[in-house]
Amino acid sequence: MTRQARRLGFFVDSASCSGCKACAMACRDKNNLPAGVRWRRVYEVSGGGWRREGEAWAQDLTVYNLSIACNHCEKPLCLDGCPARAIEKREDGIVLIDRDKCLGCRYCEWTCPYGAPQFDESAGVMTKCDLCADLIERGEQPACVRACPMRALDFGEVEELRAKHGATAEIHPLPGAEMTEPSLVIKPHRDAARAAEKPGSFVKNKEEI
Repeated sequence: MTRQARRLGFFVDSASCSGCKACAMACRDKNNLPAGVRWRRVYEVSGGGWRREGEAWAQDLTVYNLSIACNHCEKPLCLDGCPARAIEKREDGIVLIDRDKCLGCRYCEWTCPYGAPQFDESAGVMTKCDLCADLIERGEQPACVRACPMRALDFGEVEELRAKHGATAEIHPLPGAEMTEPSLVIKPHRDAARAAEKPGSFVKNKEEI
């Protein structure tokens, strides 16, 4: 049997993420990102409230954090939407932007359902997470994974991550995985299923760094 090509991706343990944003800061520092460009974002999903039950009060509060970067999708819409063909997908699944070819048209930004491509206004081109390909080639971990104090992030071959942690790539409020087949494995927070039942009650608060 022929072994499938290596496909690298991220694991996110939403149940353990504290929302400290060490991953986002490590990404920014490693890649020297300008203000406003965020290759990794940490979202807070919150909702619910208090209700009166007879003489007592009960709550159904829900709060959890979600760290997301480029998911290096199996079917990257950013690649399909780039008129300059500045985006490529390597054999190991890593999706890259060639800054020398990029027109700065921002089509990839509009087509990506995860908000991964980020426009660098000073350079006039699109940028995005490259899964720290340079570090991986040296046998090191991506900067965000290495920085997480809660060990809520990991990376590796997607099939191995799925075998170890489970197969889901979906959690509220991310889009359905069938859209792009992201190279992402998620351990959902225990409140994620309840959050999905009342999507109108939950908000995503993005950090500003």
